[in-house]
Amino acid sequence: MGKATSKSLIPLGSGTLSLTPSGLGSLDAYIAAVNRIPMLTAEEETALARRYRLHQDLEAAGKLVLSHLRFVVAVARNYLGYGLPHADLIQEGNVGLMKAVKRFDPERGVRLVSFALHWIKAEIHEYILRNWRLVKVATTKAQRKLFFNLRSMKPGANNLTAEEVQEVARALDVRPQDVVEMETRLSGGDIALEARAEDGEEEFAPIAYLADSSSEPTEVLERKHREALQSEGLRRALDSLDARSRRIVEARWLQEDRDGNVGTATLHELAQEFGVSAERIRQIEAKALQKMRLALLPNP
Repeated sequence: MGKATSKSLIPLGSGTLSLTPSGLGSLDAYIAAVNRIPMLTAEEETALARRYRLHQDLEAAGKLVLSHLRFVVAVARNYLGYGLPHADLIQEGNVGLMKAVKRFDPERGVRLVSFALHWIKAEIHEYILRNWRLVKVATTKAQRKLFFNLRSMKPGANNLTAEEVQEVARALDVRPQDVVEMETRLSGGDIALEARAEDGEEEFAPIAYLADSSSEPTEVLERKHREALQSEGLRRALDSLDARSRRIVEARWLQEDRDGNVGTATLHELAQEFGVSAERIRQIEAKALQKMRLALLPNP
């Protein structure tokens, strides 16, 4: 990792703490240091977040970041299986934490740790996609030898046959599976994290599925709020109907049968229930739906 810059230093009282593990000399020293930082209460967190959001108080933002560094360490530990340095994963996660603090709204009623988890993981995911193929392609002396010689030893542009794999493995003193894996890696192109806007396939780029916006805390809260408003609005609209009209609308559009199907009642079934024609049921239904639409309109 490179030398810590001013952007990777957080104010702490009269001093600073580096956000890069190398800033404290070793990873163990960094983890020990962040675990000693006291966690904030909900009230303290809200007060600091308001100071930063309203007054751009960088000291308040620094305290929010510091109190959550231990969570970044825990999240980064889950990605050690990719063979990337734990310190680098932590550093990338810290970038995500700082982005979360910048966007955090304390008035949403969500703790920062829940909100930041999305941003921490997204930053680590991007780092892994950017580096995993390059790091894993040649990590031992034998793999480096294979990496630099395989292209010249291939007889053609096609994939190696089983016999050719065995010949290359014997010549370079490596395992046949290493030859197959290296050939696969060398023949595969790098994938851009973000698709170009003009290629029309942006939704298939890794960035599209790395961070699921539907699980982002702000989106979850807003979605629940919309659903609550819709449910309340529907209840008010149904309350505006007379008993017969409400029964028809619920049977036609809202009522579930035992199989979970919604709105399975037919006009003829309801006509028999109320002793009128199917056409009369259709007229009542149309009038009731129109009344509900008016009830759902926002008040002027």
